[in-house]
Amino acid sequence: MLPKDQLAVVLKDKFQDSFIEITEFHGMLTIHIRGEEVMSLLRTLKTDPRFAFNFLANITAVDHLEMGGHARFSVVYHLLNQHEIRRIVVRAWVDEENPRLPSAIPLWKTADWQEREVFDLFGIEFEGHPNLTRIMNPDYFQYHPLRKDYPLQGRGERDNFKVVKRSIGSKWQDRRSFE
Repeated sequence: MLPKDQLAVVLKDKFQDSFIEITEFHGMLTIHIRGEEVMSLLRTLKTDPRFAFNFLANITAVDHLEMGGHARFSVVYHLLNQHEIRRIVVRAWVDEENPRLPSAIPLWKTADWQEREVFDLFGIEFEGHPNLTRIMNPDYFQYHPLRKDYPLQGRGERDNFKVVKRSIGSKWQDRRSFE
């Protein structure tokens, strides 16, 4: 695997049209790229033997509404090279007007539920995802609670959520309340 400084140069040259910047924090590189080219970068990082980041550890997102940044949203991919125990972060920047990226499922099956979570909580769509449905909020829920413009107390929509009664009590629940 290439050393960090060479890795940065190779990726900058290969993705110069969509490349934004490379940052480093605590010895870990973060590659910032325009969202439309993220699949090409992820494929290169996984399949090119100079990189070999063969494990997708996590996908999450950040809403930069008032923090500034290259766009409102960034989708963050945490990758691991399991052979050399090296990590890298890819930050794909997505515009607010069309928050959409290609799905990483063709590269890593583990992207499935992680992309669904980002969709549910941030409203970022993943094109080509086989089952992009909500996993935390009801299907009829029309908001995305981790967006910065979503009110902290909600909009009252939770008042209509179905209450799930548990039949197994705990030391914090009164068992008689379920009878």
